[in-house]
Formats: sequence, structure tokens, C-alpha cells
Amino acid sequence: MTTRERFQRMYEHREADRIPIIDSPWAGTLRRWHREGMPEGVDWRDYFGIDKVESIGVDITPRYEVKVLEDTDRYQIATTPWGVTLKNFKELDSTPEFLDYKVTSPEAWADAKARMTLEDDRIPWEWLKNNFERLHAEGRWIEAGFWFGFDVTHSWMAGTETVLIAMMEESEWAVDMFETYLDRCMALFGRIWDAGYHFDAITWPDDMGYKGTTFFSNEMYRELL
Repeated sequence: MTTRERFQRMYEHREADRIPIIDSPWAGTLRRWHREGMPEGVDWRDYFGIDKVESIGVDITPRYEVKVLEDTDRYQIATTPWGVTLKNFKELDSTPEFLDYKVTSPEAWADAKARMTLEDDRIPWEWLKNNFERLHAEGRWIEAGFWFGFDVTHSWMAGTETVLIAMMEESEWAVDMFETYLDRCMALFGRIWDAGYHFDAITWPDDMGYKGTTFFSNEMYRELL
């Protein structure tokens, strides 16, 4: 049974040969597996018998300047297209340290939003042209990687404290950020779909809690998100 057949049966509440199994190991994990005997040049999913899920991504960033500010043996500090300054550590897999944010007010957001335009080069047309038909023919499950909601907004653009306060005190600004992210994804992925690249599902990440509780109530989530 192919991955697509297996996933399709799952969503239809039908029996398959087994449940779908997916993962997303970090680079350090892959290096360790190679040290422990996994052959080089082998797709780890083939080696472990894991389902093959492929994700299509689009660029909805404000496209702020990407610039390396400091580079050492241990870490690199650089700006991102979202207007965030990150410290990425080199010697081990870890989440980056978020040092600074450009978009910390409705005024700064207005500038960022104006930059989140819909040029055609925000879509990976070359990758789609070179890979989509083959991946589809191999029976892989192909997802549209949407990027919207609380988690990506607070972490990749404005900061946790800023977004949480905005949700309480300036909810129109918070909602505008969430909906702009979503609208840009819908527009670009709609263009991909209309071009004949038909993905199997839409997925998006949205971490909303920490150590035993959520960042905000279910009621606030339903109202704003």
C-alpha cells in the first residue's frame, strides 16, 4: 500500500495495512543514525519503513533583509525575512534564541503587511515542475504547508509577550496578523492548485501551550483565531 492510499483510508475511517507513520528528525538525529550504522545516501524513511510525506512551502514573509551580524564557531546571529534577529547555535540541534523583533506595534505591522505581497516568485515553481509528478506517481502524500495562527506569529514575527498583550488589548491588530498570514497562504496555494499541482491535504503548525496550560483560553482562541 502506498503512503497516499494509507493516509486516504485513515481519513475515510477505513482499515489499512497499518497506521501511517511519519516523523521529522533534526539534522543531529540523522548524523547520529549514520554513526550508528544507517548507510550514507539512503533515505531514512526507506531505511526505517516510514511513510513518505512531502510538503510544499510558499514565501509569505515581508522579505526584510537577511543579514549575518555575527558568526563564531559556536553560533551565528542573523536577521530573518520576518524582521527577527536570531541566534542559531551550530554545535547541537536546538531552537534558536530570539534576540529582537522589528514588528512590535500596529504601525510596524502596517509596514510588514504592505511588504507581504504576492509575487509569483514566492511559489517554488521550479521545484514543482521538477518533482511534483514523480512524487505523486510514487504515491507520496503531498501537503500544502500553510503558515498562520498564534505560534508562527508570536515566534517568527512579533514575540510572545507582544502578541499575547495584543490579543487582550488590541485584538483587531492580532486578528489582522492572523488573517493576513492565512489570506496570503490561500492566495498562493490557490495559484498552485489552479496550475494543476493538486496536493492531498493542508497542514499548519500552531503550538498554543506550555508546561501544563495553554497561553490563552479556548474562548479567546475561538473568537480571535
